[in-house]
Amino acid sequence: MFTPPLALASLSGEADAEWASAGADYAGAAFLGGIAIDDDARAAARDLRERDRTEFLPDDPIAFIDRELAALEATPIRPAFNVRSATSDPIPDAARVCRDRGALLELNAHCRQDELCAVGCGETLLRDSDRLRAYVDRAAATGVTVGVKVRAEVPGVELPALARELEAAGAAFVHIDAMDTESIVRDVVDATELFVIANNGVREEATVREYVDYGADAVSVGRPSDNPVVLARVRDAVDRQFGLEPKPSN
Repeated sequence: MFTPPLALASLSGEADAEWASAGADYAGAAFLGGIAIDDDARAAARDLRERDRTEFLPDDPIAFIDRELAALEATPIRPAFNVRSATSDPIPDAARVCRDRGALLELNAHCRQDELCAVGCGETLLRDSDRLRAYVDRAAATGVTVGVKVRAEVPGVELPALARELEAAGAAFVHIDAMDTESIVRDVVDATELFVIANNGVREEATVREYVDYGADAVSVGRPSDNPVVLARVRDAVDRQFGLEPKPSN
């Protein structure tokens, strides 16, 4: 899906085209966003901004996705966009933009802020598999490569079973924030044919090795994704653990 199998994970209000370009020497993919694309999600994002969180709140979120992806056309990295929505209605519009720009679409079933969960976004979708499947189905119908960002350790949610449902609906990948349950990666790998991206705590060789041993197809770096020292260290580890040719030195 992307090479090297190292991704930059979205950071709300920070993960834009400039951020992705800065990490292109290290990563094979960059997940921009997350961005709220329907009215309820945007209202929640405004509430988050009022308590000093950074959020993308352009007047037209679909046009914003298109502009940011266009800015990466000449950048050697696979772009992706993480989107939040409380309804399925804007999903096809975002999907078509990503499809036409050669980008992946990532549906956000991961964020756990109270404001987002209250309107039915983020982690709430993990407990509403019918709605999440409908999101995937509507996106996949456009021809985009679609996946879902999920979180482990949500009470009542069996991620391997949910991943099977998402795969049946047309998902091509799942991006797992493993929290403190790294072995959940193995469980999802064993349960599906999805491309599995492992996230959480990816900082050094030991974590990369652990996720590779559990069968991850790729790993992602979250908060330190703007730190070239960490990215260089992780990239070296990815090259070794996935058996790739080392990145040429400058």
